[in-house]
Amino acid sequence: MSDEATATDRIFKALADPTRRLLLDRLREHNGQTLQQLCEHLAMARQSATQHLDVLVRAGLVIVVRRGRERLHYLDPGPIHRIEERWISAFDRPRLQALSAIKHKAEEYAMTDASPSVPTYVYVTYIRASAEQVWKALTDADLTARFWGHANVSDWQPGSTWEHRRVDGSDKVDVVGRVIESEPPKRLVITFEDPQGAGSPEGASVVTFLVEPHQDIVRLTVTHENLPDQEMLEGISQGWPAVLANLKSLLETGEVLPQAPWDM
Repeated sequence: MSDEATATDRIFKALADPTRRLLLDRLREHNGQTLQQLCEHLAMARQSATQHLDVLVRAGLVIVVRRGRERLHYLDPGPIHRIEERWISAFDRPRLQALSAIKHKAEEYAMTDASPSVPTYVYVTYIRASAEQVWKALTDADLTARFWGHANVSDWQPGSTWEHRRVDGSDKVDVVGRVIESEPPKRLVITFEDPQGAGSPEGASVVTFLVEPHQDIVRLTVTHENLPDQEMLEGISQGWPAVLANLKSLLETGEVLPQAPWDM
């Protein structure tokens, strides 16, 4: 049996259990929950809930992010999306999207008093590199200029400011922020906001880079939280995968991708 078939079997097995579907629903409503928070909604012991979560993690439907002593669980819709791409034809997709849009609009009218929060964005990638190499790529102005198209400029000390500067000669700053935590080469936490809206009452969004080495590879987890609106969520959902794909290419091959992924 191929690796793809095995992965698909894991997804269907994980989704077959109503308790695991309930866990995914809870994470869809509020992403980034601890085991204790998830267990508050389940009539079962923590050990049983842990076993269900392990099945979801192995299927790739849930990502675990460590923050201090806590283990936060995030929903990853990617595997379900790949199943949708495989079994729903291009001819059926517009019709289904139209029906879904009608359903969502009806639900919006039925819940006009509700103000849903914007979910936290989480992206995980694996890079053949050392933790020190990944850290340098994230914090060195010249390297960020190569894979990001902007130079990230700071001394990267807690409390310091940082700037996301264009390298097209204009030296314009598109993003600013402050360094909250800096633990080379493992963890970097920064605020992330528009220079024009810096210091707004809504507060800045927060980006966490978690670098976890294992033998010859590194697992890099990027968490972007406290997002102000759905528009920003949609923007970074396209931006982060493109930037990190370029970073991965640079570290593994010495060259960025031949075409800037954000131009695709």
